[in-house]
Amino acid sequence: MPRKARVKSKTGIYHIMWRGANRQEIFHDDDDWVKFLDILQKYKVKCELTVYAWCLMNNHVHLLIKEGNEDMSITLKRIGVSYVGYYNWKYRTTGHLFQDRFKSECVENNKYLLTVVRYIHQNPVKAGMVSKADEWRWSSCCGYYGKSSYPKNMLDSEYILRIFSADTAIALVGFKEFNERKNNDNCLDESVYKKRISDEEARVEIKKMLGEIEIAQVKSLPKVKRNEILRKVKEIDGLSLRQAARIFGVSLGLMFKA
Repeated sequence: MPRKARVKSKTGIYHIMWRGANRQEIFHDDDDWVKFLDILQKYKVKCELTVYAWCLMNNHVHLLIKEGNEDMSITLKRIGVSYVGYYNWKYRTTGHLFQDRFKSECVENNKYLLTVVRYIHQNPVKAGMVSKADEWRWSSCCGYYGKSSYPKNMLDSEYILRIFSADTAIALVGFKEFNERKNNDNCLDESVYKKRISDEEARVEIKKMLGEIEIAQVKSLPKVKRNEILRKVKEIDGLSLRQAARIFGVSLGLMFKA
């Protein structure tokens, strides 16, 4: 059965949600987040995109973008191919990283545009990663609050802020109040929040799973048995691959491939 064609936005503005295949992590350290943002910045310029908001989580990405000089699907394919090439080189792996097809929705009016910006910025708050939206380094929130954000010239905030006021100072106050307001926003009709557990909590869950086997023994087990255990551990809700690798004393690549 052929895929349903994407609905074209009359404004050219789309909310994009792109996640790892099988919800796997796609960012493991600061270099990964920086690399993705550098790639996005490159294609912002090359494809003449307008970037209203973004938020990079561990296993998914939210973008609020206005289409540039080519179809949005083509631009996102360029971004994805570039990041996957970097990822496979760095972690010495192959295969799919992103889910086959990104999710998208058209943003056709200013009211929903603001809702999506807030939804994107509050992702890490609702996931329990931070207590305030501007504490998460890997979103556009700080840029809207007049603070430095990375990359320096990526955010196109003027249009959003002018919805609140033509006076920049007044607009910043109004935007911040709106951005931090409690809400039940659920854009794209899908909740992808995943609260992280601490290393201590992770060890408790791992020990329950291992039974009589000690955590320190796992890396020395025969390959088949070790990988069987690691695959089960990866199913623990809220446990990141980097945490698991650190706890077991194995490489991130080994966790990924198990």
